[in-house]
Parts: sequence; C-alpha cells; structure tokens
Amino acid sequence: MQMFNDFSLFSFQKMRSDMIDSNNTKSSAPLLDQRHLRMVTKDGHSTLQIDGTQRKGLAYLRDAWGILMDMRWRWMMLVFAASFVIHWLVFAVFWYLLAEMNGDLELDHDAPPDNHTICVKYVTSFTAAFSFSLETQLTIGYGTMFPSGDCPSAIALLAIQMVLGLMLEAFITGAFVAKIARPKNRAFSIRFTRSAVVAHTEGKPYLMFQVANTRPSPLTSVRVSAILYQEQENSQLHQTSVDFHLDSITFEECPFFIFPLTYYHSITPSSPLGVLLQGDTPRHFELVVFLSAMQEGTGETCQRRTSYLPSEIILHHRFASMLARGAKGEYQIKMENFDKTIPELPAAADSKSPKRTDMKIRINGQHTDSFQISETGLTE
Repeated sequence: MQMFNDFSLFSFQKMRSDMIDSNNTKSSAPLLDQRHLRMVTKDGHSTLQIDGTQRKGLAYLRDAWGILMDMRWRWMMLVFAASFVIHWLVFAVFWYLLAEMNGDLELDHDAPPDNHTICVKYVTSFTAAFSFSLETQLTIGYGTMFPSGDCPSAIALLAIQMVLGLMLEAFITGAFVAKIARPKNRAFSIRFTRSAVVAHTEGKPYLMFQVANTRPSPLTSVRVSAILYQEQENSQLHQTSVDFHLDSITFEECPFFIFPLTYYHSITPSSPLGVLLQGDTPRHFELVVFLSAMQEGTGETCQRRTSYLPSEIILHHRFASMLARGAKGEYQIKMENFDKTIPELPAAADSKSPKRTDMKIRINGQHTDSFQISETGLTE
C-alpha cells in the first residue's frame, strides 16, 4: 500500500512528561482508557480468570503436585501440618474402634481376664488412641502403650499405618525440596525495566527495554521473545510475534548474562508496533516479553516475563547509563539508574535525508508538539 512506501508516513505519538529532572523521567499520562487492564502483570503473573469450567475440583486433584509447587509458603506449611494431624486422627479412630470391638475399653489393663487378649495395651479412650497413633507414626516409643503380638488385627493396622505414613512423609519432604530448589526462585533475580523507550540509533527508531541480573552468578543461553496481544472486534486476542535483538549479536542466544542487557526492536513499516504507535486514536495492545536462561551451576532453565502497555512506552528517551569504572578500573553496575530515562538529544533524531514532512500530533484529541517525519526516523 501507498501508506508504507516510505517511513515518512509514520506519525508517532509523543508521550511527554510533565516534569523532567536530571535523575529520572517518568512516563506521561496513559494513552488509553484505564478500563483496559493488563493481561500479564509487571512481575509476570497472569490475570486471566477461567469461568464455567466443569469438574474443576477433580482436575485440581489430578495435579496435586503442581498445586503444591504453585502454593505460597504459608499455605504449604499449613498443608504440611494438616496432612500429618489428619493422618494421626484417622488412625486414632481406627485404633479406638479396634479397642472397642475387642472389648479393651472397659477392662483393667493391669489385670485382664486370662481368656482375653488386649490388642493395644492401655488404649482405654480416644485420647489414648490418638497418643498411640502419634507415637507409632513418629516412632517415639515411650514404652507404656504397645500392640500385642497375639492380636493379628493390631499388627495389620500397625503395618498399614506405617506404610501410609512413610508415603506421606516422602511426598511432603519431596514437595519441600522441589519447592526450594525450583528454578523459579532464581528467576526472581531477573529484572525488567518498568518502561520501554523509543529512541534513535544511527538515525533509525528502535523500541528498547533493559533486563538485569541482580545476582553476581551469571546466567547462560539467554533467549528473549515477545508477543503482541491485540483485542479484535469479535473479542478474540490476536497474537503477533515481535523480534528483539541484542546489539550486534547475530545468533538468538546471549551466552553470558551478568551485566544489564538492552534489547532492540527496529520500528519499520513492516513492524506491527509501527502501526500501533501512530494515529490519533491508538488501539489498546499489550507487549509481553519472555526471557529464559540457564543457571550455570545446575543447568536448570529459569523463566521470567513482563508486559508493556502503550502508556509504558516513552518516546524520545534513552536509558541512563549503568556501567561505571571503579577506583581499580573494574566495571561497576549502578542499579539505581536501572529504571531511569533521559531525554533523547535532538541530534540523535536528525535524519540525513532532505525529505521531511511537517506534521502535528494529537494525543487523546489534544494538540501536542510538531514533528518532522523523515524517511529514516522521527525528529522534533
């Protein structure tokens, strides 16, 4: 189409900050109505809700292990304690019923009848049955209460409780170890910038975001992908892949991730973001960024994600520098500059092409600054 013959037809909307200081620049008011909520939070959690699912409880029970892994620690501790208490209570009921059916509750256990065999010594109440169940499972062995070898029912019930108790302990212990060692905990040390920026590099506009590894241990085999989500008229979500690259690295993976990385997306006429960032009334969209990396020590893969709305994309700004030199010449990372942006210098947006067009930009129906749109970029 004629509208994509050259880049002079692009009219990017300029988001201005009301106040800019030398240390930090925040994004301006949102372009879109606040009724549009994000699908993925800034820390990577999904906000989607599933309604009308049948047999939902059965599906949860089939994935009990996954539920434990996703559970918060406070609920995990509650499940840990409740599972053992319930186990002790259930078998306390069985020991009490065994004593009642055997006629042990009303007898004097110190002087029983000669023709009567007591199944469990001194189990004369439910409290005593619960105490015996607890001692059996934890192998405490105080020596007062003990099963009789001449009562087959007691021996069988003792074996069943021990087997089920060992299985429960193995399951809960494994869940604790897996939850502690899972790679998700390592992913919490990966940070994305709160905002993305549109700046010029070599006269061409790029959408950029930064990601940092806040731990000194490096990550390897870093991959970044992005999906652009747009809601269509039929209430369907349309997905479009958005390519990001890292400086001049030609392959997909970054082999070493220890200092902050800046990822770029070239805004060209074929870019889906180029169409969305122009026009008087931009449509709502959400750019979800995914990062996966491998831990150097364990070889496990950890994942992290975030999202950017139109209101979180700042035009004509760059990220502040984070690398500095120490007294001995070593590199230092200034994390206090991680989310800071600085206005782009006018010279960075100047184009070498003489072909420019004066245009006025409207945001939410209000007049803003005038721009000169050239074939290679965006200038004020």
